[in-house]
Amino acid sequence: MTHDDLAAGPAATALYEMVVAHGTGDWTKAHAAAKAMAAQPITGHPASANLYRGAPAVAYILHTAGHRAYARALAELNAEVVAIVAHRLGAACRRMDKGIPPLLREYDLISGLTGLGAYLLHRELDQALTTVLQYLVRLFTEPLVVDGHQVPGWWAATGPSGTSVTGDFAHGHANFGVAHGVAGPLALLALARRAGHTVTGQDDALVTGITHLTTWAQPLKGGGTGWPECLPLDTFRQGPRPDAAPTRASWCYGTPGIARALQLAALALNDGTARRLAEHAALQAATDPRHTGQIADTSLCHGWAGLALTTERIAADAALPDLRGALLTLRDRLTTETQHHPAPGHTGLLTGAPGVLLTLHTLTTARPVDPEWETCLLLTQ
Repeated sequence: MTHDDLAAGPAATALYEMVVAHGTGDWTKAHAAAKAMAAQPITGHPASANLYRGAPAVAYILHTAGHRAYARALAELNAEVVAIVAHRLGAACRRMDKGIPPLLREYDLISGLTGLGAYLLHRELDQALTTVLQYLVRLFTEPLVVDGHQVPGWWAATGPSGTSVTGDFAHGHANFGVAHGVAGPLALLALARRAGHTVTGQDDALVTGITHLTTWAQPLKGGGTGWPECLPLDTFRQGPRPDAAPTRASWCYGTPGIARALQLAALALNDGTARRLAEHAALQAATDPRHTGQIADTSLCHGWAGLALTTERIAADAALPDLRGALLTLRDRLTTETQHHPAPGHTGLLTGAPGVLLTLHTLTTARPVDPEWETCLLLTQ
């Protein structure tokens, strides 16, 4: 764990304190947290720096803070982030030109170019964002061939762990989640389009992503619809199957996060059919004990906080009114779970107490939380 780690380190505390400071006007704790975050060297190496670690993570937090005290540091960090993006895009494009599958960390939200693109969108660094969007268009619209079979351009070269190349995942896998899979790039393309940032082929890429997710919206055993988390090549080739098992209602890999990505893409292209599918799937994930019964903690990544916050963002854009009623129940459940169970012991945003506290602050504050911080989850711009 390092001080500049947003996912699992104390940088998440800085983000929380800065969001709270906007409401209270007292920046004492926020400035102290910023100093703690910068107490050790901040990594800028392209191999390890990403939205959740190093210069991009610190830049994201300071930009979210929006305080003039950080203006100089933020300008320097922005230059680092743009250089990191250029380096990683160069490597990604060379890989694409060879027609070989990517590693998840090339393109995903947590470690890859989707996460870096989310920061560029958040910061409105238009020129660098354009290059990331162009890359994502290629990722969606240029299929690959693996073991003699055509697969999507985002097909991962390894298993879900990022290292396994044997057994079921000898030929890689299709990853559906918003944290590490196809839902992340799709959400970024959609959010960028809604904010007026477009490149050639972006709508085609969105259509391809929508088609993929609507095709793989599997009928669940006992009723309802959901998505697989990840699939090896043989299973992917067989296509969607009926009577799939319900999955955990999580932001990171589950139906809520995927449904939000599909909803955003549908809203960007005014696709009513895909929007209804996303919203109905989200409603079921939020209310069906077969999904919610698999939640084991309060965390943002895969716990009650993630489900509540994702459902809130879906409900805010939804034509389906039932989602608002479900949200009230989820808020109460999150509050109850937080009161009766220990907070996660980690200090990070995704699995630690800061993510839970940020969610509670966001959902229980009478007026909208300013600034919005959920771009790092691809729930909003």
